[in-house]
Amino acid sequence: MRTILLALLAVPAFAAEPVVFVSSFASGEKAGIHAFGFDTEKGTLKPLKRATDVQSPFFIALSPDRRFLYSIDEFGGKDNFVAAFAIESRGGDLKPLNRQNTGGTASCFLEVDPTGRCVLVANYNSGNVTSFPVKSDGSLGKASSFFQHSGSSADPQRQKGPNAHCFVISPNGKHALAADLGIDKVMIYTLDAATAKLAPNTAQSFAKLTPGSGPRHLTFHPNGKLVYLINELANTITVFDWNASEGKLKEKQTIATLPKDFIDKSYTADLKITPDGRYLYGTNRGHDSLASYRIAKDGTLTLLSIQPSRGKGPQNLLITPDSRWLLCANMPGNNVVVFQIDTTSGGITPKGQPVGVPMASCIRWME
Repeated sequence: MRTILLALLAVPAFAAEPVVFVSSFASGEKAGIHAFGFDTEKGTLKPLKRATDVQSPFFIALSPDRRFLYSIDEFGGKDNFVAAFAIESRGGDLKPLNRQNTGGTASCFLEVDPTGRCVLVANYNSGNVTSFPVKSDGSLGKASSFFQHSGSSADPQRQKGPNAHCFVISPNGKHALAADLGIDKVMIYTLDAATAKLAPNTAQSFAKLTPGSGPRHLTFHPNGKLVYLINELANTITVFDWNASEGKLKEKQTIATLPKDFIDKSYTADLKITPDGRYLYGTNRGHDSLASYRIAKDGTLTLLSIQPSRGKGPQNLLITPDSRWLLCANMPGNNVVVFQIDTTSGGITPKGQPVGVPMASCIRWME
């Protein structure tokens, strides 16, 4: 008996598979947040669960401790909300906690600060941003800050007024950057996570883009010294130097996401950087492709390739923490595609068959 017990104790304890959450930007029976197990060796997704206590969940975010998930709820309705869920198991079980009105319409982006004490939301149609305090149980308090953007820009169809499209928190948690497509600006705020309050940054309140750019999503380089912004209307990526102490942006490069000979309509959506800081990937909707870039030591980009996304309208990307896998949500294509990243060259290769997810719009990772 003692021999059997010792043998059992010697068997290594295998960690549970990472969980991938994917939101379905749909209403009615197709709406929900899907949970998948991810095999990090094979690059495969295994369905686990679908939470249905949310409607039109365009965007989702996880708390830093992976105990809570936050989702846009009722995107496109007269009132939009951000909903809080407790993550109850590795199987993807979500328990609704509460929700709060976003104060805007077409709420399209949310992010949790590095301490887990506040959630920020960007509202596209109404062109404003909101912050919410997070309570100890993960639920949301009432909005603590609200800022309305103003202005317009060059495109008479798409830039008649402000359209806040993302709201990203700096790695040190001291600032938040809101890319506003309608006014060709990145608005810069200071953030006090303890009170979940925002204020316009005094050193630099915004960075101005070339008219007609249509800034959409942005991300920080892992070194905390660079910011990359993808421009929806111009189909470009702009690189900035980032002064983390003062919260200042300085433009240094803009590079195209499409082949030079492509003349049809296409609009970018998302961009992500490998955690090792070596490669960047961006999405083209219309051309339905992924653009791959090498990141130089000074942060500038060199285009490596542009290849099919294996689905219509690539909307959102996720790169795994080991920099080996890229997941692409093709929203109108109703699927999620896994690509293997060659860590030596930055090239990507599709792995297996696309996984069907109705209106897949946002992907998040939990280990």
